[in-house]
Amino acid sequence: MKKTPKFKNEAAEQKFWAEHDSTEYVDWSNAKRAVFPNLKPSTKTISLRLPATMLEELKGLANKRDVPYQSLLKVFLSERIDSEMQKHHPKMAKASNG
Repeated sequence: MKKTPKFKNEAAEQKFWAEHDSTEYVDWSNAKRAVFPNLKPSTKTISLRLPATMLEELKGLANKRDVPYQSLLKVFLSERIDSEMQKHHPKMAKASNG
């Protein structure tokens, strides 16, 4: 394993990790996902263009489940992200909610 350098600030650290593979610096074989149940995740507003039919289908599905369509979209995205993470990084994928 390579030694992780000291960083003068967070921006320098972010730049470093954006350009380097962490597997050369961290032994992820024994890593465990940290759980912080009392933290509220920060959110960011985005603009997303969807085909009108897709949005109507999403709203219909949300209506059947009696949830806001934005919330259902977040659930769908989260499930897909978890699935992709499981495929590409099985040890880092988060445990399923439920």
